[in-house]
Amino acid sequence: MTTKIHAVSANHRYVLCLGLSPGNSHDAPVGRELLKKHRPEVVHLVMDKAYEDANTRQVAAECGCVAVVPPKSNRKALWEYDKEIYRRRNEVERVFGLIKEKRRVATRYDKLDVTYLSFVYLAFINIALNDMFLM
Repeated sequence: MTTKIHAVSANHRYVLCLGLSPGNSHDAPVGRELLKKHRPEVVHLVMDKAYEDANTRQVAAECGCVAVVPPKSNRKALWEYDKEIYRRRNEVERVFGLIKEKRRVATRYDKLDVTYLSFVYLAFINIALNDMFLM
């Protein structure tokens, strides 16, 4: 069994809130819960295509954000999105790249979700502290 890590990220280094879900579940419901819980203070919310459903885009609009996400290729009704802003989605991918460098997080040795999530938080704290001392 696998576990998915969901995050609302400010940029390529800092995560605002985290959530976990089973590996066999869909991404969008957890993403909506994180958005409702955090209510980000951003204008544009750059999201992966897994979060492109109407409900998630509506939650983003209720939070005061503009959802920047392309429609999936099998969508009948397409919409416009800002391709220039969407290019910044790689920043979110870099966040997950940094976290996967931590062996304990990448391999998930922990049986309990709370323990695993604690080590995910510790990994992000480690990344933030390294940034502080490298400046």
